[in-house]
Amino acid sequence: MTKENNLTLLFPRKLANKILTHAQQNPENEICGLISAQNNQAKHYYPIANIASNSTTLFTMDEHAQIAAMKKMREQNEELLAIVHSHPHSIAEPSALDQAQHQYPDAYYLIVSLNTVGVLELRAFKQIGQHFKAVELILDHPIS
Repeated sequence: MTKENNLTLLFPRKLANKILTHAQQNPENEICGLISAQNNQAKHYYPIANIASNSTTLFTMDEHAQIAAMKKMREQNEELLAIVHSHPHSIAEPSALDQAQHQYPDAYYLIVSLNTVGVLELRAFKQIGQHFKAVELILDHPIS
């Protein structure tokens, strides 16, 4: 799934489409969710409700839904692969706040931008030391 030396994430187009659809259905609010993996392969997208007071520019995952998703992952022998959220009105890069609030350093960070009308951008990042680095996101990797 990953090639750490050159920071590559192989990712199923099917899951990417679920994330992009979730973002399109909520174009004015940041969406958020979790991606699970099993045997180093992305498996499921768990959309989580954004309960931030200003969901147009922030995301806060509903803790009950997040706990339920993590429990389901454990039950299915999966682990957390990535944290997902969108930027409805800005680029697909981690903001200073995103970086400050990131609490899972082993997880990838997937960001969808809806900043350009008619275009959706999905980018991946990984925390390396104190900074996020862009990760090459290769779609079409099948779900096994």
